[in-house]
Amino acid sequence: MKTHTLETPGADLAHDVRGPLPTADGRPPLFMIGQPMDASGFAALAARFPERTVVTYDPRGLGRSVRKDGRVDHDPEVQAGDVHAVVEALGAGPVEMFASSGGAVTALALVVAHPEDVTTLVAHEPPLITLLPDGEAALRARAALRDVYEKRGWGAGMAAFVAMTSWEGEFTDAYFAWPDPDPAAFGMPTEDDGSRDDPLLSDRSWAVSSHRPDVAALAAAPTRVVIAMGEESEGVQTGRTAVATAELLGQRVTVFPSHHGGFLDGEFGYPGKPDEFARRLREVLDGAS
Repeated sequence: MKTHTLETPGADLAHDVRGPLPTADGRPPLFMIGQPMDASGFAALAARFPERTVVTYDPRGLGRSVRKDGRVDHDPEVQAGDVHAVVEALGAGPVEMFASSGGAVTALALVVAHPEDVTTLVAHEPPLITLLPDGEAALRARAALRDVYEKRGWGAGMAAFVAMTSWEGEFTDAYFAWPDPDPAAFGMPTEDDGSRDDPLLSDRSWAVSSHRPDVAALAAAPTRVVIAMGEESEGVQTGRTAVATAELLGQRVTVFPSHHGGFLDGEFGYPGKPDEFARRLREVLDGAS
């Protein structure tokens, strides 16, 4: 693996290339992106594609990618420009892309802005909450999560995040009647360290979950776009947003093993099924539905 830093006006973008460029197999590089997860989250999945040249990167302001634009928010259209710059710097033509969570939102924005960059996009559980039938209630739940974080700190905010993302079905009055969860019950710290800059719990990434894809531009792009969902995510927020995104694009969601982080080993908490996930991703990239 070789690590590079691409200097752009807004950020210095750290990215890793596993394998040769040009690629040994003649296929496009496989680019994996997330948000707010950085490249470290794709180590397990990349290792399961030893025959491919795999590229990962840290979004601006996360991991090793240092911002120079004076901002702290995370915007999928800005990040799409960053990914385009990295694709161009690789000099290997268009890429295949696996994009997770907020990275899937960035990837959809990339296909709109630079359709020539991606041959196939597998967008796994994009958290586009305004596409939900209960979109207004989902926005209210997002704001309530932010409020808990602002008032009580990271542990309480993360407990509220787990409760929100594991809620099954629409956000009804029953959801909002819940008391704020106890962070200790989720193994989270109860003390407040005073920080309020978490990209997942603050409002810094609201542009990601509020993004609305340009359906006409996506339909006109030469990119094959696949919207994916983990089988364990059925009925919960990111599973529902994946279904809503697929329906918006006139397709059925493609089911993958495991959950929202199904490609992860156990190093980040609740482990997925990375072996099964990689096999399914390989099938989908090869054209399976």
